[in-house]
Amino acid sequence: MAEAVLFVLMGITALAGAVTVVIARNPVYWAMGLLGTLFSVAVLYVVQLAHFVAAVQIIVYAGAVMTLFLFVIMLVGVDKEENREEPLPRQRIWVGALAGVVVVFAGVVTLVGDFEWVPAATTSVLEATTNGTIQAVAEPLFTDWVLAFEATALLLTIAAAGAVVLAQFKRQRA
Repeated sequence: MAEAVLFVLMGITALAGAVTVVIARNPVYWAMGLLGTLFSVAVLYVVQLAHFVAAVQIIVYAGAVMTLFLFVIMLVGVDKEENREEPLPRQRIWVGALAGVVVVFAGVVTLVGDFEWVPAATTSVLEATTNGTIQAVAEPLFTDWVLAFEATALLLTIAAAGAVVLAQFKRQRA
C-alpha cells in the first residue's frame, strides 16, 4: 500500500516537473523542473529496490548534469528582467504547509509501514531483488553497452564545449 501511494506521489511530481520544463519561459525554472523530475525518478528507483541506480541518478544526473546545465545557462546568460511580485499572495504558506504534510506522511510511512526497506536484511533474498546491485548493473554496462556509454559521455562533452563556444560568439558580436 505504501509503495503504491509513494509511486503515485512521485509520478505526479515527475509529471509536474516535466510540465514545468516544457512551459517555463525562464531557463532557470525549467532546469529546476528537470531537477524535480530527476529526484522523483530516483525515489521511484528506490521503491523498485534499485538503490544503486537511484544513487547514480542523484549523483550523476541531479548533481553533475544539472550543474552543467546551470553553468551553461549562466554562461550564455538570461538577459531579461524578472518580475519579482508574487501573483499568488499566500503561496509560501501553502508550499510550507504542503511540505509539512509530506514530511509527516514520510515519517508515518517510515514508522508504521509494514514492508522491508532493504531486501538483503530479510531472511531470504529473492533473485528479482538483486536487479539494482552494482554487479547486476556493471556487468552489462561494461560488456554489452560500453560503446553507448562512451558515446553518451562524448556527446555531453561536445555539448558543453559547444555551449562555451556559442557564449563566446555571442559576446564578440555584442
